[in-house]
Amino acid sequence: MSLQSALERLATYRANNTRASQDIFRNGLLVLQKSGFKKLGDDGKPFPWTSLEQLVLASIDVGRLDIADQCLQLIADNFPNSPRVDCLIGIRMEATEPPETALKYYADILEADSANVAIWKRRISVLRRTGKVEKALNELVQFVDTFYTDVEGWLELADIYASCNQYDHSFQALSHVLLLTPQNPFYVLQAAETAYTSEDFSLAIKMFLTVVDMTDADDSEQLLQESTPLGITVRAWFGVKLCARRISQNANLKSSSNTSAPKNLELLDELAAERLRVAYSSSGQKGEIAKGRQEVFAWVATPLA
Repeated sequence: MSLQSALERLATYRANNTRASQDIFRNGLLVLQKSGFKKLGDDGKPFPWTSLEQLVLASIDVGRLDIADQCLQLIADNFPNSPRVDCLIGIRMEATEPPETALKYYADILEADSANVAIWKRRISVLRRTGKVEKALNELVQFVDTFYTDVEGWLELADIYASCNQYDHSFQALSHVLLLTPQNPFYVLQAAETAYTSEDFSLAIKMFLTVVDMTDADDSEQLLQESTPLGITVRAWFGVKLCARRISQNANLKSSSNTSAPKNLELLDELAAERLRVAYSSSGQKGEIAKGRQEVFAWVATPLA
């Protein structure tokens, strides 16, 4: 593989935010061996520091700490006192040093610069990874209070709450995610499943239907009966079916969000059953989802209680 091809492949991984450590390491090592990253930039083109940064992280992932140290030294020499370099040093430290050492390193940096987002996130990550969930939670609450628009922070907070079985708090965190990124159906689906887990079925079915509305463009393209649900739309229809059953079985169950149950519950149940039959009756390349169709057909055929 040529040097240019390796750089283009690394750039593709960066653009797609893909963590393919083995392949990134192979391509990055090729660039390092062919030029040592020293010849690059001599022709007037920008020096590929981001590729070198990729190689540092990939080398740590695959256990080649010698290559990581070599690249890190090159970056540190050219960017002294850089916050990104500080973060890379901390990640390298996490690979071999005790967690307490990394935590102290991050704490010292935050004491000097409390607005260092990357360092704050790494500290929270180490706290959670070492089982200090309460401390991680407190730090994360403070973090999202300071940097409200950080979607990753809210998602992490929702995940920590969910891991502690505090699904109401998890849903509250996800509600902030939906305010910040209302156009993302995956986050709406996560919120719907969280509401379902907390047994707020009226709210959950409403949000599952929102996912269907966001991901199914059949209204303008083709008739509903001629379309085939795919991807998360299928998962959302499963959610609608499950919620319809739980609501019918627990008519007196209160919604913690005071969301009213849909009046046309039987029609929604029938529609969900029909959509799932269509999804699992597909053929050809779309037919991967058709595995286990007999079990699905038997399940959706069961009437509401």
